[in-house]
Amino acid sequence: MTADQGRDNATVSGGGDDIEHGVEEGWGKLADAFRANFEAPGEVGAACSVYVGGRPVANLWGGLADREANRPWRKNTIVQVASTTKGATAICAHMLAQRGELDLDAPVARYWPEFGANGKEQIKVRWLLSHQAGLPLVDGPLTFEQACAWHPVIRALDAQKPLWQPGTEHVYHAVTYGFLVGEVVRRITGKSLGTFFAEEVAAPLGLSAWIGLPAEHEERVARLHFADAFSVEELLAGMIAATGLDADTVTAWVESMWSPGSIQMRAGELGGALDNTSGEYMLTRAWRAAEFPAANMLADARSLARMYAATVSDVDGVRLLDPSTVERMTVVQTDKTRMYGLPPGLDIPADRSFYMSLGFWRACPPAPMVGPGSFGHPGSGGSIALGDPDAGVGFGYVTNLWNFRPDDPRASNLAKAVRSCLG
Repeated sequence: MTADQGRDNATVSGGGDDIEHGVEEGWGKLADAFRANFEAPGEVGAACSVYVGGRPVANLWGGLADREANRPWRKNTIVQVASTTKGATAICAHMLAQRGELDLDAPVARYWPEFGANGKEQIKVRWLLSHQAGLPLVDGPLTFEQACAWHPVIRALDAQKPLWQPGTEHVYHAVTYGFLVGEVVRRITGKSLGTFFAEEVAAPLGLSAWIGLPAEHEERVARLHFADAFSVEELLAGMIAATGLDADTVTAWVESMWSPGSIQMRAGELGGALDNTSGEYMLTRAWRAAEFPAANMLADARSLARMYAATVSDVDGVRLLDPSTVERMTVVQTDKTRMYGLPPGLDIPADRSFYMSLGFWRACPPAPMVGPGSFGHPGSGGSIALGDPDAGVGFGYVTNLWNFRPDDPRASNLAKAVRSCLG
């Protein structure tokens, strides 16, 4: 009996909220960890799902989809998963590579000729996926409406000059990643990334996941709630604990990469289109309806787990990627180049900062995931989805309490419980 059918289906109390869960025998520790997250550090609403060998073994959800309205989180509730979206976008690209329609070592301009202007003619597709293209931002100015319309961003990227010699450095392409990879997919298939994902990934697997949400699913969306702000001192302490780096290194890293006007802060603004000081745009129908393939997927945990399960196993007759594709796409890339924007003399090991393969974070000390072979993508606020080819695991966790602390333990608590249940 599967978890969705519910061998141990029950309603249990946790943090004052009801938690629904279906878990197979041997997965009680995951339910315990999920329940504990409502107590400390605290959840508003959340869901977690695990597949093993193509089968669901745990599906949990609970709390409130909207605290102000006292609306419960239901089995069909969906929520924004921020940069967890990037993993879905990477899967689409690797499906095309597997079919022989996309050469990861070809110049992007082979598929998107206008892109080759201003020193970009030799940028390889693999550098888009591994954040080494030198295009983490656009000079703009762009409006929110232009960003939602897609093509103005593409024209801005056509004209943009790389910040560094592509392929020699890396930095997180927070928003442009989705437009860069998404436009390559569109040029090859004639379909937007959201449409390709809907037809080639979500439909075959029966997922409740969208990049560009249809209006008829709006009533299922959980309202975002934001955790309390924290001090710079708390940020530094959290990063020291998460990375294992010394205080001087972490302080210099934070000051260079996340201070006002820094490269990483500007990367999130998309040429002025996105006001991240308040994040109010994320609460709008316009944002949810548009396609931002780096940042605005809406999904439930079951769909994320099922999607990644289909990259490492057969799920009800569907397998998205074969083992050789998974092996190629999960080779770490950012251990070969230096992080852009660091002050001279400062070097941050990739496995303590940004351990990125071709579109996926790899397991590392700050993010141990399920095992050393795990790959996936976290999202700002706390969500994460991943696959593990060694254990045959697909895992998804979503939340509507967005917490930006680097030492947020919720996802890691759940991943630790998965490791324990696997033995």
